[in-house]
Amino acid sequence: MGDKQKIISAIESKAGLFTGLSDQIWNFAETRFCLRQSADALSAVLKDEGFTVERGVAGMAHAFVASFGSGAPVIGILGEYDALPGLSQEAGNAEKKALREGAAGHGCGHHLLGAGALAGAVGIKDYMKETGLGGTVKFFGCPAEEAGSGKAFMARAGLFNGIDGILTWHPMTETGIFSMSSLANYQVYFGFKGVAAHAAAAPHYGRSALDAAELMNVGVNYLREHVIQEARIHYAYIDVGGKAPNVVQPTAELLYYIRAPKTSQAREIYERIIDIAKGAALMTGTVMNMRWDSYCAEYLVNDVLGRAMHTNVLALGPNQYTAEELAFAQKFGDTLSEPVRKGIAANVAAYFGDDPQRVAEIAAKPIIDDIMPYVMSGRAIPGSTDVGDASWHAPTAQLIGACFPTGMVAHSWQMVACGCSAIAHKGMIQAGKVIAMTALDMLENPDLLARAKVEHSHRLAGETYHCPFPPEHTPEE
Repeated sequence: MGDKQKIISAIESKAGLFTGLSDQIWNFAETRFCLRQSADALSAVLKDEGFTVERGVAGMAHAFVASFGSGAPVIGILGEYDALPGLSQEAGNAEKKALREGAAGHGCGHHLLGAGALAGAVGIKDYMKETGLGGTVKFFGCPAEEAGSGKAFMARAGLFNGIDGILTWHPMTETGIFSMSSLANYQVYFGFKGVAAHAAAAPHYGRSALDAAELMNVGVNYLREHVIQEARIHYAYIDVGGKAPNVVQPTAELLYYIRAPKTSQAREIYERIIDIAKGAALMTGTVMNMRWDSYCAEYLVNDVLGRAMHTNVLALGPNQYTAEELAFAQKFGDTLSEPVRKGIAANVAAYFGDDPQRVAEIAAKPIIDDIMPYVMSGRAIPGSTDVGDASWHAPTAQLIGACFPTGMVAHSWQMVACGCSAIAHKGMIQAGKVIAMTALDMLENPDLLARAKVEHSHRLAGETYHCPFPPEHTPEE
């Protein structure tokens, strides 16, 4: 088998390039599909490293595919780089203070995700170039994971067709393999159009769109008793028709998230909600229209690739931290609320087992430097990711890497503040090494990919991927 130390050394020699890229994207903090600067920065590095880059794929200006090599097998590596609105925060500041008031911030570590995945792609590319190893590496620049589901558009466009295996990762507070599924998620706008009228003098001429929206919500609330236990249905008012109570409101719009462990289950609930919305329109004499926002399929776990990736995590071992880094982590640990602190032990037990003494020891650390045991879970996390759409097309493995202090909550100002720290950088470089090492296993070991594909076929259980977006639905920036 190949010399993985060459990969490790190659990534370490370029660590400054990757951490600088990550910090640059952290500062851009762009959201959804509006990711020009981030995509430019990633693409520029990939071009300099010898990849051929195709921009503007799948109808998204700032999505891209970077390729190196030729022939089979074809290994896909997924990178993300979108931030979250309203989470601007000064780097390294343990007090909540916006860097730019009202601006976005990287509260989920996607700046690390994109740069770390790129490090993995460059690491395996350098090895292939030096040794003459055949195969193809494709780095997918994926916008809009937080909102918009860029990978669903990529899947609809067929970009994942012909990929033999997919690797990615996500920054977290622990290190191990993401071995759980996620929830399929239909994200749909329901709008109502009525007729405005004076609410006191001539209400009989009016048709209230706001009444229709409220009746729809009441109907869906009754539906909740009659869907599977694991389903989740959330909504937000996007338009309430105005602020004047003496006007019959002529417009109203809601955004619904419909989640379930299986795409087929989410689709069934979605179809029932459409009937409820139609009924609300009939009751109020209004017109209902619906339009898509985004969609995620559930994530299909692959045990074969997951175990291969876990072997590489163990081979590298945990990161080592300096006294200064531990003090930095503790400073942010002290900012956590009491409920979050109380929940740390339960989270640790979920990942590391329920031995009370070990759980207490790990939970007390400023940074979790233990590696999670590999456990295949039959459950789904109570959230969604468009990595699921890619995973329907090829066996997929996903690493989680410790980049933040113990107990940090995703989508928080603390996570933004820690995003340019030495802790974050170490976790990112470690992830890049694991991705490259696992890619080497896939390129050199046909049996590994063959077994992964057999498992993938079993998990599909005869189903094929179908993106529910109509052809005319395009990404909205």
